[in-house]
Amino acid sequence: MAIIGGGPGGVGCALALRHLAAQSGRQIEITVLEGKQFAGERHHNLCAGVVSPPLPRLIEQDLGIPCPVHLRQGIITGYVLHTAREQILLEDERYPSHVLRRIQFDNYMLEAARQRGIRIIQARAVGIEFHADEVIVYSEAAPVAADVVVGAFGLDEGAAGVFQHAVGYRPPKALVSLLIRYYPGEQDMVRFDSKVHAYLIGPRGVEFGAITPKGDHVTINIAGMSINIEDMHAFLAAREVQALLPNLGRHEQEDPDALRIFKGHFPRSLARRYYADRFVMVGDAAGLVRAFKGKGVTSAVQTGIRAAETILQTGISAYAFATHYAAANRDITGDLNFGRAVRLMVLISARFGLLDPVVRAARRDPSVREALYGAVSAHESYRHVLSNIFRPHAIAAVLRALV
Repeated sequence: MAIIGGGPGGVGCALALRHLAAQSGRQIEITVLEGKQFAGERHHNLCAGVVSPPLPRLIEQDLGIPCPVHLRQGIITGYVLHTAREQILLEDERYPSHVLRRIQFDNYMLEAARQRGIRIIQARAVGIEFHADEVIVYSEAAPVAADVVVGAFGLDEGAAGVFQHAVGYRPPKALVSLLIRYYPGEQDMVRFDSKVHAYLIGPRGVEFGAITPKGDHVTINIAGMSINIEDMHAFLAAREVQALLPNLGRHEQEDPDALRIFKGHFPRSLARRYYADRFVMVGDAAGLVRAFKGKGVTSAVQTGIRAAETILQTGISAYAFATHYAAANRDITGDLNFGRAVRLMVLISARFGLLDPVVRAARRDPSVREALYGAVSAHESYRHVLSNIFRPHAIAAVLRALV
């Protein structure tokens, strides 16, 4: 088995393959190719790093390794949603979440795989050939021969190009994400009180923003179709952000690197031809993530596990992936259209100032409040979010709030 990508999806698949094979007494060889070096934090991963159930259970039961509780940097007890003129605290003690440094988590997973006899090659894939009885993956190091290859390379353009040329794969459409890791100081950190602040305030082009507390620092991220550094500066200058982080400007003057910006992407659609004979994609590479990118790590691990189960229990043909893997992921794919509908509703409502009445209604109506919490926290499907917001009493509450 060859896996291209050493993030949660790729290593999750590798560990699940090893765990399932051991349970059935099978001997298999697994190779993971990863170009980044996670040890020593030489590379960054553009992820807010909020993890919540069912990820701990998946790690322990399906991957067969301890959940890395020692990497937790804090707990998330709720979310503060900001719109143009309103804000609301959204909490639910049933769904505990924790924050961690993604680069540390990725390194932990990769080392766990190495300790279990999984071969790790620190190199990028540069070519691939499909033959009747094997797949050859060419890398910056040695070539790898395998029965099946798993694509877990996120939205890496180089790896996507390799599969696009070989099998006609088309990567998902994507939103742009900009992220800052900022150390505001102990006094400013106290203001967060273990809450993520989510923003649906603009500026125009910025679909949403979030500030996530992580121990001694915060991650600030925004997303949109074609945002750039000027959009991030406009977001940081917003009144709601300045109220939470009043020393941003002073810190940037004292240290120009205090607000260093990193750029990435995340999927907003399914990939095309993300499986066929002898290959399958997982996580971001397949577009198998929740709309708005919630639970990205969980989706990556979950789809990695499902790919492993398909490979060992059903087969490596296009038919096997279509009947087993695609079916197993219907909880994700079946919710994508509902996610697109919510995204469109949010964009239109934000443009015409209609999100403020929704927040006012949520203070009085449990269904509206539950819908907002489910959407912001990613703990509920978008189908469930829409079913709550379109209940008659919820609609009535929003209409009353418009007056």
